[in-house]
Amino acid sequence: MFSLILHGRRSIELQLCRNSIDLVNLLRNASAFSSDVSSLQGGRKGKTFTVSYLVHSLGLTRKLSETISTKVNLEDKGNPDSVLSLLRSHGFTDSQLSSIVTNYPRLLTADAEGSLSPKLKFLKSRGASSSELSETLSKVPRILGVKKEKSISVYYDFVRDVIEADKSSKYVKLRPSSLPHGSQQENKLRNVSALRDLGVPQRLLLPLLISDHQLLCGNEKFKESLKKVVEMGFDPTTSKFVKALRIVQRYSSKAVEDKVSFYVELGFDVKDVWAMFKKYPPFLNNSEKKVTQMIETLKMCGLQEDEILSLIEKFPQCISYSEEKMEKAIDTLLCLGFSTGDLTVILKRFPQFIGLSAESLKEKTEFLVKEMNWPLKAVVSTPAVFGYSLEKRTVPRCNVLKALMTKGLLGSELPTMSPVLATADEAFLNKYVRKHNDKKLVAELMATFTGKKRKNK
Repeated sequence: MFSLILHGRRSIELQLCRNSIDLVNLLRNASAFSSDVSSLQGGRKGKTFTVSYLVHSLGLTRKLSETISTKVNLEDKGNPDSVLSLLRSHGFTDSQLSSIVTNYPRLLTADAEGSLSPKLKFLKSRGASSSELSETLSKVPRILGVKKEKSISVYYDFVRDVIEADKSSKYVKLRPSSLPHGSQQENKLRNVSALRDLGVPQRLLLPLLISDHQLLCGNEKFKESLKKVVEMGFDPTTSKFVKALRIVQRYSSKAVEDKVSFYVELGFDVKDVWAMFKKYPPFLNNSEKKVTQMIETLKMCGLQEDEILSLIEKFPQCISYSEEKMEKAIDTLLCLGFSTGDLTVILKRFPQFIGLSAESLKEKTEFLVKEMNWPLKAVVSTPAVFGYSLEKRTVPRCNVLKALMTKGLLGSELPTMSPVLATADEAFLNKYVRKHNDKKLVAELMATFTGKKRKNK
């Protein structure tokens, strides 16, 4: 469908846009249609309940709840209610529970009485207070997923040591592990300590302890990989450092050389490949097939080969997007009235758009075009608006414009989109709010911008 549209069969696209993309995907396999529908309905029902439960039981935002629902499927409130009730009885606050569920949502499906309760009682029997227990486990909730008591003890004590040491105003080096040399736990603790010594923060450091990834399990390989990443200049305080370490640890030197050679064959310089690695380390995970498919998709959007290389160099994350997600994003914009020429411009200026959901693209475009009456060309000229939060950035600023137009202070035509949406908050407020001499008007506009109603005096 996508390739046909991009070669000019616009009428077919518009007809297909009336149908659900999910339905089209299901029809691709007619023999399994009924079972697919049943599975899809069950999945949607579970996802809908999960989102609703997280919003109402923990006060999480809908957006965050939708993200969590892709990792855990709750069928009813019985089990998660039992888990939350148990944790609250041990002194966990709502804030800590939100953090736990966000980082380890599968805990909501655990057996509260048969599995979690004995582990909590065991940790308390070792002298942990309720406040210490909740603080430690909210940092690394995956500890509660460990089965053996000895392992739980080791990881819990280490996390506790890190937390207490980091509370000191001076850097405190952790004591050496007393575990048998060469054991997996000893390797993990030693390697985590090495990362901490380099400045890797708690939020990135502690979750690695219980990770299934083999990153921390080795000794010589870990040291070698760590040395390479440090020499590349990655900042240990950022997530890119850990991501780069994972990649270097995963592949042999020969495998890395082969991947670099592949990109060189595509037309990149070696220095460009490593520059892209510095921007987005996981880009080296992509297979040659995935990269080739990505390039073909971009060609169908009207980009020339040199433009594609430039785009990938600028935004290597785009290679990781699935073909389905990319096609949905492009199909959505075509359905909304953008031309293939518009897509080419948008891709050059804001390639991130192909990683956004169809729902987000549609909602933002319809608000700007239908509600605010900006033309599609305005969106094409400032495609970064697709990346702005509708709730936190776009709507508040547009509400200020509406207020000014209602009062006749802006003229009959909207200003161009870029000065309104693409500038920083301070620049926007100075241009459209603070410049007015009427203090009452400024206060009113500020209230409109922040979404807070002014009290009548």
